[in-house]
Amino acid sequence: MAKETLPEDVAKKVDAWMQAPYDEETQKEVRALKEKDPTALIDAFYTTIAFGTGGMRSLMGVGTNRLNRYTIQGATQGLANYILNQNIPSPKVYISHDCRDRSREFAEETATVLAGNGIEVFLTKEMRPTPYVSFGCRHRRCTAAVMISASHNPPAYNGYKVYWSDGAQIVSPHDQGIIQEVNKITHPSQVKSAELSSPLIYLVNDDEAYFSALEPLQNHPTANQKHGHLLKIIYS
Repeated sequence: MAKETLPEDVAKKVDAWMQAPYDEETQKEVRALKEKDPTALIDAFYTTIAFGTGGMRSLMGVGTNRLNRYTIQGATQGLANYILNQNIPSPKVYISHDCRDRSREFAEETATVLAGNGIEVFLTKEMRPTPYVSFGCRHRRCTAAVMISASHNPPAYNGYKVYWSDGAQIVSPHDQGIIQEVNKITHPSQVKSAELSSPLIYLVNDDEAYFSALEPLQNHPTANQKHGHLLKIIYS
């Protein structure tokens, strides 16, 4: 498909993504889509991925309508701006991720942007489930938490979920406030970022605290101790 046949707004975005500050690999992928799959190119750029009350979820890939390092960075900069606007002393954010492709990468991108904005980060050393993030947020007395996961969606998808200091999904007024700030980020030049080695980023393992908190919640602790080893679980 020739350039002039693309919708004007899509063509402008595509041209922008084939130049700096977008990295060379991203530029290469955009060019490949432009040459080989214009329909997919239009779908990847015709709109900007929506950040809703639960965060955002989409296919992974290049483009404004896909989850990638740039849309993750933009969402995180918006989150950082909202947190800083609250004038909370020593803000902190807890981050983890699931086992999906690029989940660790996206979690680290989230961490470096938050640190670049002077926000302390607790990033789990390895993948952990969503309830763990909710616990970690409260255990570390964080301002917010981010979980990189697309839950039950197919493998090609990923997601970015935001929780507030109570460990629950963001609700009013925080949801709308964060959405407004995220929508203001339209270019990578607006994003502040630090190195993953930043002293503001802590790699953590809160397993012991998590299990200690769960232990008193057992309905049948004696039976669990006696017969728990017989329980067989299938994970898929």
